[in-house]
Amino acid sequence: MSARSKAGLRVGSRKGFLLLSSPVLPRSERDTAFRILLFVSICHLLNDLVQSLISAVYPILKTSFHLDFAQLGLITLTYQLTASILQPFVGLYTDRKPMPYSLVAGMGITLTGLLMLSVAPTYALLLLAAAFVGMGSSIFHPESSRVARLSSGGQFGMAQSIYQLGGTAGSAMGPLLAAFIVVPGGQGSLAWFSLAALLAMYLLWRVGGWYQAHLAEKQARKAHPASGLSRAKVLLGLTVLGLLVFSKYFYLAGISSYYTFFLIDKFHLSVQDAQLLLFLFLGSTAAGTLFGGPIGDRIGRKRVLWISILGVLPFTLALPHANLFWTRVLSVLIGLVIASAFSAIVVYAQELVPGQVGMISGVFFGLAFGMGGIGAALLGKLADHSGIAYVYQICSFLPAIGILTALLPDLDGKTTGKQLAGTVR
Repeated sequence: MSARSKAGLRVGSRKGFLLLSSPVLPRSERDTAFRILLFVSICHLLNDLVQSLISAVYPILKTSFHLDFAQLGLITLTYQLTASILQPFVGLYTDRKPMPYSLVAGMGITLTGLLMLSVAPTYALLLLAAAFVGMGSSIFHPESSRVARLSSGGQFGMAQSIYQLGGTAGSAMGPLLAAFIVVPGGQGSLAWFSLAALLAMYLLWRVGGWYQAHLAEKQARKAHPASGLSRAKVLLGLTVLGLLVFSKYFYLAGISSYYTFFLIDKFHLSVQDAQLLLFLFLGSTAAGTLFGGPIGDRIGRKRVLWISILGVLPFTLALPHANLFWTRVLSVLIGLVIASAFSAIVVYAQELVPGQVGMISGVFFGLAFGMGGIGAALLGKLADHSGIAYVYQICSFLPAIGILTALLPDLDGKTTGKQLAGTVR
């Protein structure tokens, strides 16, 4: 082995955390990998922007189709449950047989759902359009998450954060764009967002070419080190992570699906003003997503989970009782803190089950979609029965589930230099 190669594989320790002492890949290859990571993040933004348009136009659909909250929740349940059921199977299949250009196909299905949504004349077709959007996401998320890890250079938390930043930024932009484009233009103006899906398809075609070129390298690294934990501890860890996803996404379902109605009901805001406050909340989640992964790389993912799930509890408990000013402040704080969790959850789960990146990504992205969809449907039914304010009071206690983080096995420091170097060779 050359001196340069030895230097590249050398791993140093600072305060107990593994750090690459020098880049393993040549600069041109690292630049290419970062560009691919950026492309995937942008496509995640565009994909989730399209997804977020569904809930962002609920006020329009509620009036146009004379829907109640339970029917709106069923739309959310349709597209999120479709995605949640299919994603683990897509991830499991592509772990065994990677399909680089499936990303383009998935975005094409999302585009189909968006165009159907813009012209759907009946509630049944709205549900079908939502199902298409969910199917597209079920193909996009497992493979794009795998590409993000492959292009990470060993900084898995950072790569997941950059990748997920795109998704949360897209979710935040949806309500803002809906307020200025769809609210004035009506349901048919959703078709303009097909341009976003087409741009994503182009970028994903380029990502697919890079991914295909790296499949041989991926196959050469097929032997994956074990996590060093017993099967019982791995299952316990995955169960706890699943419950943390439940608490996070049930709460977010209440915010993203019904926040505008909560603000209109409590503070008598206009639809556009309520959409702007929803954008403020979702924008803060985008910022929180960016911080979670890199911080987890440095201080450990378990610490991030303590802070992001249980640490948000005082803010969620205060939100239902706040005035308009403090509602704005608390919304930003909640978004910043709670959003940092998911990058840590995904990477933690990938380290619990090495070598199953697609399946694990599919399970946890699918679980996130499923919990969000089920939460939206159940909370919509509860809102019809007891009112929006009561929904927010109930949801405020969900982050208390974060206490279960104490049961997670401690993985910090378990990844050896050999494993890290083997991942980024």
